[in-house]
Amino acid sequence: MFTPELHPIDLMIIGGYALTMVVIGVAMSGKAHGAADYFLAGRNMGWLVIGFSLFASNISSTTLVGLAGEAYSTGISVYNYEWMAGIILAFYALFILPQVLRSQVFTMPEYLEKRFDRRARSIFALLTLFLNIVVDTAASLYAGSLIVQMIFPELAVWQIITALALVAGAYTILGGLSAVMITDVIQAVLLIVGSIVITVFAFAKIGGNWDTVTAAVPPDMLSLIRPLDDAGVPWLGLLTGVPLLGFYFWCTNQFMAQRLLSAKNTDNARWGALLAGLLKLPVLFIMVLPGTLAILIYPNLERPDMVFPTLMFDLLPTGMLGLVLAGFMAALMSQIDSTLNSASTLVTMDFIRPRRPDLSSEALMKIGRMVTLGFMILAVIWAPQIANFDSLFKYLQQVLSYTVGPIVALFLFGTFWARANATGAFWTLVIGLIAGAVFFVMNVIIGAVDIHFLYVGPILFVLSSVILVIVSLTAPAPAAEDVASFIWTPALYRQDTAAMAGQAWYLNYRLQAIGLIALTAAILFAFW
Repeated sequence: MFTPELHPIDLMIIGGYALTMVVIGVAMSGKAHGAADYFLAGRNMGWLVIGFSLFASNISSTTLVGLAGEAYSTGISVYNYEWMAGIILAFYALFILPQVLRSQVFTMPEYLEKRFDRRARSIFALLTLFLNIVVDTAASLYAGSLIVQMIFPELAVWQIITALALVAGAYTILGGLSAVMITDVIQAVLLIVGSIVITVFAFAKIGGNWDTVTAAVPPDMLSLIRPLDDAGVPWLGLLTGVPLLGFYFWCTNQFMAQRLLSAKNTDNARWGALLAGLLKLPVLFIMVLPGTLAILIYPNLERPDMVFPTLMFDLLPTGMLGLVLAGFMAALMSQIDSTLNSASTLVTMDFIRPRRPDLSSEALMKIGRMVTLGFMILAVIWAPQIANFDSLFKYLQQVLSYTVGPIVALFLFGTFWARANATGAFWTLVIGLIAGAVFFVMNVIIGAVDIHFLYVGPILFVLSSVILVIVSLTAPAPAAEDVASFIWTPALYRQDTAAMAGQAWYLNYRLQAIGLIALTAAILFAFW
């Protein structure tokens, strides 16, 4: 095999990257003069920064490790989570995003309060905090520790995780969302370049011939559409479970939605969302297929999560290894800074500001910095526990499947059904989340039932939808004037059409969405 080691040149590249991120945080700290600056970058971000920031925050170190690992163990069907993002973001840009931006909220739980009531906001905020720390931040720290421990095996996992958290936390605490999003652009570029380099070297290692891959890898592992009994992504789960997970992640998860809330206007938010969906399409070729190539190069790896680290250290020469490793660390930092900043925003704006409306904007910013530090410590404590799960990607998707059903139901019904009311929303969240916890215990902890996690999400979504409809119909309807600004209607579509009259065709977000969907369909057809 090989002995992972870094040349001084590689270490200099990585050290230079880490120093640059902290310097940016210090520089941006002087520009954050209040809550809107710190938490939402002054609501002045353009589409290019938004799109790259969304992509970088999504394609984290957990995704790099997880996608390659799942492709190695179950096949390229894991890419279904990636292309689905474009469809979901197109839907979101068309029907829901304008209402969210019009509400001028700081957080997505705050949006639920405006649409329903304070109870919905508090429950959703607590759930989002839990998922941000236990799923997103902790998983990123764990993925990073896998890499670093290969280089420094004498270091304990908790020591590595603590060091990584300190670096990411430093510039997040200092600069807020502006620092996070600016560094995200740098990280996205490094991430894409590093992934391309890995793919090129892996393809060269097998002889540079795709026929070699198709001859050695079972056809089912090179197909996106899988049968009902598939362990990875069965086709029914693709149609039902994957869109639910994607809608929660891209449209309601605070650490992703926060980037859209920072947009200078609706057009820039829409263009940024669609750009993120476009950037997800090449992921098949530069992040998933390397895991497939690893089947030929390393047929006997003990753990799928080691595929990406092994490719890096075994194939790349000095200098190039430092660059790619910097890209990996960039992905790691992007996820951590995003989740820490969003968790800080949730606590400060959803719990502290409503109870202390007298606090100044500067005071809220200081509280946000302290909260960021606290959540960083919690994530460091939990991260080592992820080693007890089969794989990193399964850890991420399983936890989400048991929690997001009621949230997705509230946002969809809250957008398209004016009759949905606060009482219905409250009981939907309470019963839906309790049902998810019961499912998790029965299915994962004690193994009393065996239901694929991609079916759990749809079951909980249907249950939540039924509860929302029944309870809403038995309680008084909300006042029409209170919910009108949150409901999508055909009249809004016509207003949008009139507003775009005379606009250049390439600025038309509807044409952009159609183009994104067409490209997605072409890739699906090629790898059906």
